[in-house]
Amino acid sequence: MNESSVLGKNWVEKNFNTEQVRYLKENFNLSENLSKLLAIREIKKEDVDFFLNPKIKNILPDPFKLKDMDKAVDRTAKAIENNEKIGIFGDYDVDGATSTALLGNYFTQIHIKLKIYIPDRKTEGYGPSPKGFGKLIKEGCNLIFTVDCGTLSFDSINFAQSKNIDVLVLDHHQSELEIPKAYSVVNPNRFDDKSNLNYLCAAGVCFMFLVALNKKLREIKWFEKNSLQEPNLINYLDLVSLGTVCDVVPLVGLNRAIVKQGLEVIKKKSNLGLKTLKNICGIETNVTTYHLGYVIGPRINAGGRVGKCSHGANLLLKNNSKEVFKIAAELDSFNKERRFLEKNMLDKIENSIKINPDEPIVFLAGHNWHSGIIGIIASRLKDKYNKPAIIVSVEKGLGKGSARSIFGFDIGSVIISAVQSNILTKGGGHKMAGGFSLEEKNIGIFKDFVIKRFIKIKKNISKLNTLFFDSKISPSSLNEDFFSEINFLSPFGSGNPEPKFVLENLELLKSSIVGDKHIKALLTAADGTVIKSVAFNAVKTNLESYLLTKKNKKFNIVGKLSLNEWKGQRNVEFIIDDISVNKTINNTVPSSNG
Repeated sequence: MNESSVLGKNWVEKNFNTEQVRYLKENFNLSENLSKLLAIREIKKEDVDFFLNPKIKNILPDPFKLKDMDKAVDRTAKAIENNEKIGIFGDYDVDGATSTALLGNYFTQIHIKLKIYIPDRKTEGYGPSPKGFGKLIKEGCNLIFTVDCGTLSFDSINFAQSKNIDVLVLDHHQSELEIPKAYSVVNPNRFDDKSNLNYLCAAGVCFMFLVALNKKLREIKWFEKNSLQEPNLINYLDLVSLGTVCDVVPLVGLNRAIVKQGLEVIKKKSNLGLKTLKNICGIETNVTTYHLGYVIGPRINAGGRVGKCSHGANLLLKNNSKEVFKIAAELDSFNKERRFLEKNMLDKIENSIKINPDEPIVFLAGHNWHSGIIGIIASRLKDKYNKPAIIVSVEKGLGKGSARSIFGFDIGSVIISAVQSNILTKGGGHKMAGGFSLEEKNIGIFKDFVIKRFIKIKKNISKLNTLFFDSKISPSSLNEDFFSEINFLSPFGSGNPEPKFVLENLELLKSSIVGDKHIKALLTAADGTVIKSVAFNAVKTNLESYLLTKKNKKFNIVGKLSLNEWKGQRNVEFIIDDISVNKTINNTVPSSNG
């Protein structure tokens, strides 16, 4: 452990194969820096071209590899031929909103009648319900899709069946060994799927479905018979990339191509909702994965957290500019309210609840906490304490919970196991996040259940307090040329993290707090270079004492590069993840993919 790390991290430089670096330089005409970063990522020689220039046409798998895809496509084609009205039941988060909009925009483009339904988070909770299905059926829907939900919705799907309504599930959440009796369940994470596409988010699954459906309609000459132009599915990649980034699925394989090309589609500003929200957010540059994940995504999510749950989907579906502007403005307002509620709740927790540092997880329960923000609170606490975090809000003897996990601990499967053990009434999720419901009397039982599961695998999680970085660089490297070179490896995200660098022997010139919780600082290096930096969410952390107080001490920083563009000015900034006052940094690494 590097004891002098302000956040208690052990800084370790990632390892790489020097022969691989030489090969990449000589055979792909790449710089030393790029070759080293590719070698660190262990990109295979045969995959280098795709990694640097990912194209969907070069990697798109056969969508019919997904189990039940043929059944879903055949039933939908039949509905289209018979002009049946289609219902879409979606989730209220970004992945659910983009999935709903994907199907909705496609069916609208080919003139198929449809109705969407997004449940209210507070009164209905996550996933399909007989109430929601009943409303779609009352609207005349003969076929219902569930998107980003449905894999564990046994009772609701049985209800639809009793009404002679077929349900097609398009989802990516982990399944039990039993599958609901829907007409089809297309989910790369169902236990018996062998497609190897389990890294897709729900929007990615919906895109694969549309690829298959388009093919089917082309084969039966439906477009030709109805004098309609076949939709160009590439134009929908803006929505797929948004869902992919915001659901934090790995940017590998098909996902990498989806996001790379999706960002290009976003430049065309074809989706009115995305274009309007971009303008309201004041994004003056080309949209990046940062903007999707940290600027646009939170606003779309805010509708489901503190406002109107259907706003996210409707923003991406509507084509009336006045209506879209109203929705986008309300989402921006909801997001401000969400930030206010988040700050208040975090302050309350920090000031009134003692978190036991010796417990292996953070587990908090309280009465009448806002159910729309407990997931964010769990995420903040997970980041702060580097432990799985679970927050439960209790009302009238019933608890709703949200969980966020760390690398190596599959919280989704733990939640499903707790449902099967009758500890939770319902729940599900992914490896890194999940949600659930339970009776108040079972809160302590569930906490013990999670702790026991975590202790079993904790010894195998070697990266808990390790901060891996790619390279040490000189302060003079912080320029646009170097940033552009590094950015050649984008899009960055889960599975392809932004490169982290170390700058050594810096001193603080001046600093200030911005936005209540972030710190901007001007630093100076021994050669006189002045470095503009920012540390996000640093207020009330150990970083604050170094960045807000001049101690005349030299220190090292580790973090990422960022290009700040504002009113025609372009400056490369350094985003600080941690500070160390020790010049000695570990140069060996047990794993190159930290």
